[in-house]
Amino acid sequence: MILRKILLLMTGLVLIGVTGVFWGTWFSLSRTMYTLPAETFVTIGKQIMQNVATGMSIMMPLGIIGLLVLLLMAGKKKRAHFYWLLSTLILFVAALAITLFIEVPIDNQIRTWTPGSMPAGWEVIRDRWEFYHTDRTFISLAGMACYLMAVIKRYS
Repeated sequence: MILRKILLLMTGLVLIGVTGVFWGTWFSLSRTMYTLPAETFVTIGKQIMQNVATGMSIMMPLGIIGLLVLLLMAGKKKRAHFYWLLSTLILFVAALAITLFIEVPIDNQIRTWTPGSMPAGWEVIRDRWEFYHTDRTFISLAGMACYLMAVIKRYS
């Protein structure tokens, strides 16, 4: 069915975008955030938040909705396809939960900081942000691997 193929493609592209934002940020910058002076950390952190907030608030729900629709369309003949899609959904919902319940509250704290008004012990908050960002990055990478397996199993 052509609709399924289009939905597989579109959902895959959205999930690649989400994973790319997490992976790119982690790979290029966040692994070394602990080396930055407070002023630089605040400046870069706020810029990252501004750059990704709108796009990610659209892409993450779209990816999850696409996965839900694909699961409903999966049928019973291709069980492996269904279970790989379900695994993808679980992993991306976990990434979304980390984002909404851990990362966004930390981001909201950091948004209030200025280089001259950072709280004592701000490094603990930064390190918590990085820990969960790393988790979320690798959860989304695992989700992408599951998605690729779902596509492979659908057409093998």
